[in-house]
Amino acid sequence: MTALPAPAVRPVAPLRVLLVASAIGIAADALLRAGPWGVNVAIGAVLLVTATGFLVARHRAPLPRDAAWLGLTIVLLAAAFVRRDSATLSALDLLALIAAFGAAPLALDGALRRRGVTDYAATIAGTALAAWIGIFGFAKWARQSGATIQAPRLRGLRGATLGVALAAPLLVIFAALFASADPIFASVVSGVTAIDLTTVVSHVAVAGLCSAFAAGYLRRCLEHRGAPPRPDDSPSLGIVPVGTALALVNFVFLVFVVVQARYFFGGAALVGRETGLTYAAYARSGFFQLMWAAALVLPVLLGGDWLVRHEPAAAVTTFRRLAVLLLVQLAVVVASAFQRMRLYVGAYGLSETRFFATAGMTFVAALLLWFAASVLAGKRARFAFGAVVAGLGLLTALNVADPDALIVRYNLDQTAERPFDADYAVSLGGDAVPALLPALPRLDPPARCRAARRLVARWGSALRPDWRTWTRSRGVARSLVRTRASELLASCASEPTPARKDSR
Repeated sequence: MTALPAPAVRPVAPLRVLLVASAIGIAADALLRAGPWGVNVAIGAVLLVTATGFLVARHRAPLPRDAAWLGLTIVLLAAAFVRRDSATLSALDLLALIAAFGAAPLALDGALRRRGVTDYAATIAGTALAAWIGIFGFAKWARQSGATIQAPRLRGLRGATLGVALAAPLLVIFAALFASADPIFASVVSGVTAIDLTTVVSHVAVAGLCSAFAAGYLRRCLEHRGAPPRPDDSPSLGIVPVGTALALVNFVFLVFVVVQARYFFGGAALVGRETGLTYAAYARSGFFQLMWAAALVLPVLLGGDWLVRHEPAAAVTTFRRLAVLLLVQLAVVVASAFQRMRLYVGAYGLSETRFFATAGMTFVAALLLWFAASVLAGKRARFAFGAVVAGLGLLTALNVADPDALIVRYNLDQTAERPFDADYAVSLGGDAVPALLPALPRLDPPARCRAARRLVARWGSALRPDWRTWTRSRGVARSLVRTRASELLASCASEPTPARKDSR
């Protein structure tokens, strides 16, 4: 049976790509000027992924399934900007969105599942570089691609450009003469030319820069032809230096685990007697250091595995035993970190920093478990894609969890242990408002009044906000506060009005 020929890849038309990039740049300038970002980011991301899919599908072979899944992932990440109003969560969503766009060339090659950590990092870095050099790289690619603009169309474009250049001084001269001759015509000309030059330059600069970024990005997606992974024939370092280094790291962890067993798990009395700190202060002092220590173990183990990849089976087995020993001790460190955070939150309450730090530690722990299940089991090629899936899964869970509302509800439930910090709750995003409003009557009058005034000042304005900044959470917060504005301000009737401060 004769095999079917592979579908031909049609030549790329640089002019079409440039026009699409220009349209994206103009749209970016119109959308992203308003902040804080919301639906504008979602629209911009969908426009870019749609334009990329259109050009790639038009000029290349049929899109692989990996590209379709990545496109869906980008759309879902963009949708998060419409749903939530948490500054930290939005920053994480934005980083994930940038990384997803950066990995597009791998997806277009259908190679997401078969690539390693270095392949992902190199592809994202290469895409970022292509976008950064923008139109310069695009011009070079257009010359080298062998795809040229049709001669009649090129001649027509050049002729029209030359005609505009020739007519410009004549238009200025004749317009000036006619304006001097006719006051009505002069008023028309003045109305047309009454343009804020600073605003025009700003829009042209931003749109041009975004267009250059888009041109570089689209060029990268269109030109990238990922070769299958080549066999790795570079020499390895050997088990002696790698094993020695890993054994020393294990020793440091062992000492720390022994100290932890005596002091941290020994109770508050021992900690207070030996360190002079309260149990909560002791817990507070070490969580973030332990989190970074746990996070650094992963690249150490990945690097060690890479350095002994060509060693005999006995050497690889030695490395894996040392790695397992380190992971077992690291489990104690991670448990200690979680225990510290539990005591820290119990003493001082939940905040965005503590919530997302705990989520980060959870992610690190999941990656270490996946490292053990994939790399240490001899399936190194599966690690990178599994780590990406774990990261997207955690990000999805965070978006579903509604962090700001969760923080407010948790701190309200702990009012028997510590006072509720209404000022901090009001500073959170729109997601916190539905959880905070029912709790205001439970607060003491000064705190209730401060919170009510700040809520009305932030969310109760009658002015319609810029539609580009809309999110569902902000819309709900504005609706709830506007509906109850009179009631909220009435609770401050007996409270003195605070001194007005100049806003920065």
